[in-house]
Amino acid sequence: MARPAVAEPGLLRALATLDHRDETARELMDDPAADLVAMDRTYHRFGPVNRIVSRPAAVYEEWVRPRLATTHAARMLDVGAGGGDLPREILRHAERDGLRLEIVAIDPDERAVRYASRHASPRFHARVATTADLVAEGETFDVVWSNHVLHHLTPAELGALLADTERLVAPGGIGVHGDIERGRAAYLGFWAATLPFAWNALAGSFIRPDGLTSIRRSHTASELAAAIPSGWRVKRGFPSRLELVWGNEIADD
Repeated sequence: MARPAVAEPGLLRALATLDHRDETARELMDDPAADLVAMDRTYHRFGPVNRIVSRPAAVYEEWVRPRLATTHAARMLDVGAGGGDLPREILRHAERDGLRLEIVAIDPDERAVRYASRHASPRFHARVATTADLVAEGETFDVVWSNHVLHHLTPAELGALLADTERLVAPGGIGVHGDIERGRAAYLGFWAATLPFAWNALAGSFIRPDGLTSIRRSHTASELAAAIPSGWRVKRGFPSRLELVWGNEIADD
């Protein structure tokens, strides 16, 4: 029987710490010396997990599809795209609907971009870059989006990302940064949902331990609301999701 990638902290001890964000916790995938086989296995298995946790179909319907057309190609930027499963899923939805979309996926980690580039196509391109790089290049996009990036950032890095996003969003476009909302329900739900797969489908990957660490590092809605500049707002979603949203077409809840 295969083993999980690493041992994890005790459930009760972890649940007891969730009143405060654990900024010292580090995800295994962020280690430059992380096992490359486990990294690839993690990227490969992200798809089914993210369809449930990150809900790319909902992201597409709410934020991306309203900005697409059949007559011209809209542009979407995915910041911190990892292995690129989510932007590719969004692109599949657009192609199903006969709508034109081009996606640029960026990540500062060349290991992620190397994996994502295996799936490159005329409408999906991955590159090693930061939002600051694209601002310097004068790029703009109809949708600027990220998933599970916010909890990695320091306050200064969060401010820089949001400022860059405002510069990268084209007129009439939207910026959306989605993440987990820290809480006991989120932690216990992910712990229980992934437990049956820890010794089979998820074994040898970083998905379960890094997912639990991500929740411990994540913000609550009130924490994010206190950290964002004017013009941004926090939107809650399911399951245990938060979205930071900026743009001229933000609808009220």
